[in-house]
Amino acid sequence: MEPQLDPMKDDLPLMANTSHMLVKHYVLDLDVDFKSQVIEGFIVLFLETGSRYRRASSTGEEGCQSQFDETCKIRGSEQGHVPVSNASACSSKMEYNDFAVCGKGEKDTSDKNGNHSNEEQASGISSSKNCCDIENHGNEDFLLVLDCCDLSVLKVEEVDVAAVSGIEKFTRSAKLTDVSKELANLRNQIVHELVTLPSDRWKEQLYYYTCCSQAPGCGELLFATGTWSLEIRKSGIRTPADFPHAIRIQYKTKPEGRSVTWTTDQSGRPCVYTMGSPINNRALFPCQEPPIALSTWQASVRTAASFVVLMSGENSAEPVQLQEGIMSWYYYVTMPMPASTFTIAVGCWQEVKQSFTPAVQTNNEFSLPCSQADFRWHEESCGHVEYPCRFQSPAARLQRVIPYRVFAPWCLMKCCEEHLLQLIPQCLSAAYTTLGTHPFSRLDVLIVPSNFSSLGMASPHIIFLSQSVLPGGRHLCGTRLCHEIAHAWFGLAIGARDWTEEWISEGFATFLEDVFWARAQQQLSHDEEKAQQELKALLRWRRLRDEVQNSEEELQVLRSGLTVESIFTNWLDSSGIPKVLFLIEDPIDCRTAASSIAQKLKLHSYCCKMLNWLLEMKYFSGILLLSMSLKMSFASFLQSTLKSQIRKPLLEEGETWKESRLVQQVSGEVTKWIRTNQRIRKSGKKKRRQDEGTFQKLLPDQLVLLLEYLLEEKTLCPRTLQGLEKTYQLRDQDAEVRHRWCELVVKHKYVSAYGDVEKFLREDQAMGVYLYGELMVNEDAKQQELAYKCFAAAREQMDVSSAKVVAEMLF
Repeated sequence: MEPQLDPMKDDLPLMANTSHMLVKHYVLDLDVDFKSQVIEGFIVLFLETGSRYRRASSTGEEGCQSQFDETCKIRGSEQGHVPVSNASACSSKMEYNDFAVCGKGEKDTSDKNGNHSNEEQASGISSSKNCCDIENHGNEDFLLVLDCCDLSVLKVEEVDVAAVSGIEKFTRSAKLTDVSKELANLRNQIVHELVTLPSDRWKEQLYYYTCCSQAPGCGELLFATGTWSLEIRKSGIRTPADFPHAIRIQYKTKPEGRSVTWTTDQSGRPCVYTMGSPINNRALFPCQEPPIALSTWQASVRTAASFVVLMSGENSAEPVQLQEGIMSWYYYVTMPMPASTFTIAVGCWQEVKQSFTPAVQTNNEFSLPCSQADFRWHEESCGHVEYPCRFQSPAARLQRVIPYRVFAPWCLMKCCEEHLLQLIPQCLSAAYTTLGTHPFSRLDVLIVPSNFSSLGMASPHIIFLSQSVLPGGRHLCGTRLCHEIAHAWFGLAIGARDWTEEWISEGFATFLEDVFWARAQQQLSHDEEKAQQELKALLRWRRLRDEVQNSEEELQVLRSGLTVESIFTNWLDSSGIPKVLFLIEDPIDCRTAASSIAQKLKLHSYCCKMLNWLLEMKYFSGILLLSMSLKMSFASFLQSTLKSQIRKPLLEEGETWKESRLVQQVSGEVTKWIRTNQRIRKSGKKKRRQDEGTFQKLLPDQLVLLLEYLLEEKTLCPRTLQGLEKTYQLRDQDAEVRHRWCELVVKHKYVSAYGDVEKFLREDQAMGVYLYGELMVNEDAKQQELAYKCFAAAREQMDVSSAKVVAEMLF
């Protein structure tokens, strides 16, 4: 039986048998219906045999066919496939013949009754009636297993690609002259030739992918859906080589599916967007989940004419009217990516455009200083799998600012125009100056609905930003934008080979966030840049310390089953807050280190062993040792034999950060506020106006630190809190500052500012979950009433995972 797991607590099972068959390309043809809250249509998968079967075939194992060797070895050196690690997919080793039983490296997860029929197709769950029993018949058939959840699969069929006009050109290769012309083999040969076309023929490839996806079916395939998988087989087919390499799946999503969020935007209009964190894209389309399963895709999406469709795609799609009131949008991607990075958002978005011509607009007008070392990577050729790579394009190498667009609900357009639209070219140019050629050809930025559960999310060609980054000026918006832009390199263009190494992309994106933002501000001196980074480092250290003190010990250790290669971690924090580069003190060293990263980027693809080459770099070999934990808890870690190498340097750095000019300035202001609070308590109701106006203006990060220091005080009087809000205009600051302000309000039961807490919980849902706990822990009736009221108002639209966490706090 498939495991019954809680996505909130357990690792998701990786069911797809990627070592036997790999999806090389997806073609999606979908309709979005807001009335039924369903996305439905077809997806066509173009497949190739995987690495495990290729190895088994080469040793002459049973089931090997002569033509398989011929068709599989053609491009073996280009594929770059790495077997999925034990930690991500395979729970038990198996021999070659085992895949005939269950089709994957895990235990057989099919239903005990062996349900693999097409009965009750409307529900997507195969019936036990009139079925083919695996225990009796399935042992002889190969299963294609896809990761899938919360989908209604209606039909699965083989596609007759041989019926496509002009497709005969893919049967003339000299490599295939000795292969039987039997029709099933011919179709598979056509697919193989199509998916292995050279990268300079990508337009032709996309054209024939489209034609093949529209070809007629040539026989339905048996399938069964389980909680976490879709299993497909063809009667009598025992090997991946003989399994149809082009299949079409008719399906529809379910309104409750955890990959898509149906909601309303800030203007009250319906919208839907993908949210990858719960179960990635399993509830959007049947796919292969592991990061190692790289594929390209193209998609046509139809919806009502009032909606805009945004998607991970290399082209800026223009809608085409199909009929009155219905528009179609088409996107494509030619860079192989994990299916989990596919993103779609459909809503009544408005494009935000400049109402004036900014001083910084084109590549020539926007120039940042850069060293000669920044561009040394151009001298080397790429070492990744073949695709139309921008690093090899002279025009792309000079493109400091890639084309970009901004979309938002109507009510937020003015705010986006004032801050976000002007920040994007500055941040893109800073990233280019640091790392060189942008991996992607364009960028859309979308302000997603208020129930979005994080401040940002990067996907190929599109970034989701929370509305929480917009208020309070440029700082939070700029730093978050820099973070998501950095993910274009770390996490997208290059990434981990399995989910156990996902922390690496978060760590480096956050490190590069600081480097990019320092450059984007343009006017910072060396000392100012260094001071800002020291202040940021102290804030992160304090956050890490608090998280360790308040989290369960089991959350502070790595999961079992990891190799030594994979046990480096950012002090074991899953949120990406801690940094792997604590000990780079000088901002110029940061830039040099980032340049060294850039020189390595071109040589690897998403499937590289990222840790191996990081350790070869002199800037990181010692620094990354700071975060080696060997699966010990935080306390044991600090008492380990690594104590002298890790604890002492890091603690010394913490003391150094406290001596930073910006931190010392905050410490001075904290002292003033503590004295002010003491005088107010002693004087009672008598006001002391002479204290007003004696406080210095602080940067946003300084305000965060100030409020965190004041949160450590046992008691602050209402007049002190009133003075704080008035002095720094806290209600108008960014979300990071307002979050700490709300914490102060809750801790000291400052009733006059409960409205600020309510507003934060309503508008800043990406950051407000923790506040619900604070409201409950004080056991104050008014605060608990406030928590219940806010949750009742937001629960229906709240992110499912966040709502579950809050409900556990409240009830």
